[in-house]
Order: sequence, then structure tokens, then C-alpha cells
Amino acid sequence: MQRNSKIPESQTRRGPIVLVGMMGVGKSTVGRRLAARLGVTFVDADEEIEKAAGMTVAEIFQRYGESYFRDGERRVIARLMDGAPKVIATGGGAFMQDETRKLILDAAIAVWLDADIDVLVDRVGRRETRPLLKDRDPRVVLTELAAVRNPVYALAPIHVKSIAAPHEVAVERIMEQLTAWH
Repeated sequence: MQRNSKIPESQTRRGPIVLVGMMGVGKSTVGRRLAARLGVTFVDADEEIEKAAGMTVAEIFQRYGESYFRDGERRVIARLMDGAPKVIATGGGAFMQDETRKLILDAAIAVWLDADIDVLVDRVGRRETRPLLKDRDPRVVLTELAAVRNPVYALAPIHVKSIAAPHEVAVERIMEQLTAWH
């Protein structure tokens, strides 16, 4: 398998590559590795939101609620859509917001990282900072969210399955899709 070290010219003109998908699918980890492979900047939208707000995502949810968070998220993602080649990892709910989704689809290449519920449950159990899972059974929450979100994530033009394997496998699959992308 040949490895590409640069973004093909057609993608450079398209601007950012934005990773979307459920919490725990590996958007941040895969995104960092993909950006390194492509030689571009990596940006985690949740980290940018936390910097802008001066508090964690969990604190924003707790203090102000989800709609306040989603408004800030949209503004941060809009700022990140500056046309420069980069890889952006979004929060699981970002692509569900009509305005944010339109912005991503119009100004970037959206990549849906998908995973089976078992993989997601295993991965989200490693972090206790997910507001939508607070005091709830992760399997139930993730199953409910996937039923609603997966049809919307499917609007992303590139779809890559993340499996219980090293994240480099997902990076390689994304690279293959990007190479075929025109």
C-alpha cells in the first residue's frame, strides 16, 4: 500500500478535512495522525471551544445547557473554516446542527468515522468527561444516539469504518478515500 505524504492538489483547493461521527469513534486521535501524515495542522474543535469559553465542554453543558454550547460550537467551527488545509475533529453533535453541517459540507471535505456500538462503548469508558453520558448507561445512550445521528453522518461524502484496531488503520482508510476523492 502506497502512502501519500501530501494532500493532492484537488483537496488543497477544497480546504479543511473535517472528521465527524459519534463520541468515542476516535476523531481526535485519528485526526492528529491524519494531519501528521498530510503535513497539515490538526485542530480539535472541542479544545478550541474550551479555550474560547475558558471552561470545559462539560462545564459549559452544566452551566448553560446544550443549545448555548451548540451556538458556540458553530461559531468556533465557522472560524476554523478559513480555507486553509487542516484536519478538524468535531464533537459528536456538531454535524447534527443544520447550520454547522451546511458550513462543513460547503467549505470542507467531511469524513464520517463510523464504528460499531461495542467499539464505542469500550472507548468511551476510558474517559469520564462526556456530558451526554453523565449518570447513564453508555450502551443505551450510544445506541439511541446512533439511531438518530448515523443517517445524518451518512451525508458526509467520505465514510470510513473505525474498527477495534490501531487508529493507523482508520488513517490509512481515510488516505485511500482522499486519494480517490475528486
